[in-house]
Amino acid sequence: MGILHDDVVIIREAEKEGETTVITVNCPDKTGLGCDLCRIILFFGLSIVRGDVSTDGKWCYIVFWVAGKQRTRWSLLKKRLIEACPSCSSASGISYYRSELKPPKPSDVFLLKFCCHDRKGLLHDITEVLSELELIIHKVKISTTPDGRVVDLFFVTDTRELLHTKKRRDDTIEQLLVILGDPSITIDIELVGPEITACSQSSSFLPSAITEDIYDLELPDSLQSGTSTSDSVSIAIDNSLSPAHTLVQIICQDHKGLLYDIMRTLKDYNIQISYGRFSTKPRGKCELDLFIVQADGKKIVDPSKQKSLSSRLRIELLRPFRVTVVSRGPDTELLVANPVELSGKGRPLVFYDITLALKMLGPSIFSAEVGRHVIGDREWEVYRILLDEGEGLSVPRNKIEKGVWKMLMGWV
Repeated sequence: MGILHDDVVIIREAEKEGETTVITVNCPDKTGLGCDLCRIILFFGLSIVRGDVSTDGKWCYIVFWVAGKQRTRWSLLKKRLIEACPSCSSASGISYYRSELKPPKPSDVFLLKFCCHDRKGLLHDITEVLSELELIIHKVKISTTPDGRVVDLFFVTDTRELLHTKKRRDDTIEQLLVILGDPSITIDIELVGPEITACSQSSSFLPSAITEDIYDLELPDSLQSGTSTSDSVSIAIDNSLSPAHTLVQIICQDHKGLLYDIMRTLKDYNIQISYGRFSTKPRGKCELDLFIVQADGKKIVDPSKQKSLSSRLRIELLRPFRVTVVSRGPDTELLVANPVELSGKGRPLVFYDITLALKMLGPSIFSAEVGRHVIGDREWEVYRILLDEGEGLSVPRNKIEKGVWKMLMGWV
């Protein structure tokens, strides 16, 4: 027995401009559910400005106040949030929720391949269409031929699990043709096996500028903004205020996906939130109170575990991304890296934000690669963008670096 399917997620849309939309989730609990919900909300381009979480370990009640895009597809968002909750069963023709979970089946990987004439902002326009279609980019290889044509390979999975159908493929190609506006374009979509994706792996070599930067807590001077410094994050862990829970109190600067970064970290540490409250304050400050327990239901009393958790949270709040611009021989390369969840899920919309920033800044993209690399004890998604300098890079490298960083952090 449980609650009605449609009542698992309730969305009350904002009535006036400037107001927030309220999303309520009421379902069986599982470790990492908050992370999964925040990831979906981030994927839809929304910002969480306030949040409340309450659970008894079996059933949870979550409320998010969100703001963002005016043309958000709320019905589709509701569907995706429901899918993230523990699975549904049917009883007497009425759908209810139960807590039994089955491991998800790996999604099929498709290769989207096309060739067309290059132009400014092309890559971002393509990425925007794929995002609107809910096609998740896992790898990408982009190259420009001497005659000004681009050959793009996108390895994607379909959130809707329909790309194997002719109708879904035709709709995808049609929407790409509309945005590209190139009569000479050729587009192919095909299902690929693991041997193809293995052959498409990105270069295993990474410049030391990005691998060494992974371990640096402080932002480089080129990215300093006066708001993101080690002193701007306060993390306190206290076991005296609750007999059954460890209290984590966080004060920090807001950024895009902040709550997702915190929830992702707790999910990776297999930590359960029993009660939590999140709110944004004037001048971009955020405050969080989280009452948490370990997987065994006990407090975190080991000082080494407390220190490890605090350090990881501090890193994720200060530097959820690594951004650097380096010289690659005579060329200029932009590198962006972000950590991957232990579950294997990457951060949504990173490539979208990178290409949007470059479209606004001006430099053309000569080639691009997206791949995953194990650096230290973590897996990272690394984006490598080779910039086309043409007659000389008109945009200073530090401006590119800072512009991409601010776009990723939502400070533009």
